[in-house]
Amino acid sequence: MLIATWNINGVKARLDALLAWLEAASPDIVGLQEIKSVDETFPRAAIEALGYHVETHGQKGFNGVALLSRSKPTSVLRGLPGNDADDHARYIEGLWEIGGRRLRVASIYLPNGNPLGTEKFAYKLAWMERLIAHAAALLAEEDDLVLAGDYNVIPMPIDVANPQAWLGDALFQPESRGALRRLVNLGLADAVRLTTDEPKTYTFWDYQAGAWQKNNGIRIDHLMISPEVQDRLVSVGIEKHVRGWEKPSDHVPVVMELQA
Repeated sequence: MLIATWNINGVKARLDALLAWLEAASPDIVGLQEIKSVDETFPRAAIEALGYHVETHGQKGFNGVALLSRSKPTSVLRGLPGNDADDHARYIEGLWEIGGRRLRVASIYLPNGNPLGTEKFAYKLAWMERLIAHAAALLAEEDDLVLAGDYNVIPMPIDVANPQAWLGDALFQPESRGALRRLVNLGLADAVRLTTDEPKTYTFWDYQAGAWQKNNGIRIDHLMISPEVQDRLVSVGIEKHVRGWEKPSDHVPVVMELQA
């Protein structure tokens, strides 16, 4: 089984790339982030033609998350619990029953939080607290759990080409990184770092200043997995070549293989 996450940075603008990647990689479940589309105008027909079921939690012009899967989930949760007043479309979670196992996969677009010292950073940290609480509840159910997405958090200095350049950024603050560690300490694991400790392992390259050409990247797209999934993990790959395609997203897919 292949499970992937990809911040598509506008599904309509990247539809050709998405379709080409789906055909080439053939994942079973994909979490998309930053679809920048309302549910009604999401280009589902082209994706469904490739054999995928589509679930979306969209928002006009920004945010938005989706789940694409070979089989229809038995249930879907839209929105992160804990704040009914939060109208940002940043979380969608599906439950599948496959081969006698219950598998939950969430697609997460965690707030950026910049600039520091504003309500945006406070919102990011509060959102992470809600995610920690929800993850703890899910882990207690002992289902297979994958919290996939763009976390907008750089975990460690090894995960950024130039740490000094990010010291004033919300993605690399002690508070952001500490919240991510507390999420992991619930019993989750960072799938990429279970399989490699290699430096220069990035998932995002900015469009500016030749970041892609210079490999000036960061790793902010994560597959956080429960112990049940850790036991089934075969491999993890970062589809770096996709960043070199025409009209690319500034993120690339991260894909893991699980034993059936």
